Amino acid sequence: QVQLVESGGGLVQPGGPLRLSCAASGFIFRYYDMGWYRQAPGKERELVATITTARSTNYADSVKGRFTISRDNAKSTVYLQMNSLKPEDTAVYYCRRGSRPEWGQGTQVTVSP
Repeated sequence: QVQLVESGGGLVQPGGPLRLSCAASGFIFRYYDMGWYRQAPGKERELVATITTARSTNYADSVKGRFTISRDNAKSTVYLQMNSLKPEDTAVYYCRRGSRPEWGQGTQVTVSP
C-alpha cells in the first residue's frame, strides 16, 4: 500500500533553516510528480512546491527564493529545504504523490523566537 512518511519538522527561530524529508513506498517513485503542502491552524491546506519526474520545479509565491524542493529517486524520497523561515511558515507539512488522495501524517514546523 502507498505510504508517505514525512520527517524533519521542529521548532526553529525566524531566519533559520530546516530540511524536511518524505520517504515514499508502495509505488514506483520515479514515475510520479511529487509535492509538498502545508496547513496552518484555521487555514486550508495549500500547495508549497512541486517537482516533476523530469525535476522541473514550481513554488508558491510565498516561498519562492527561500524553499527548494528536490528528489532522490534511488531513495524514493522527496525533500524540502527551507531557508529564511518566517513565523507565517508555521504549519503541518505534508507530501503528496501527484494529485492522488493519499496523505502522510505530516510533520509540524513551528517558527518562533
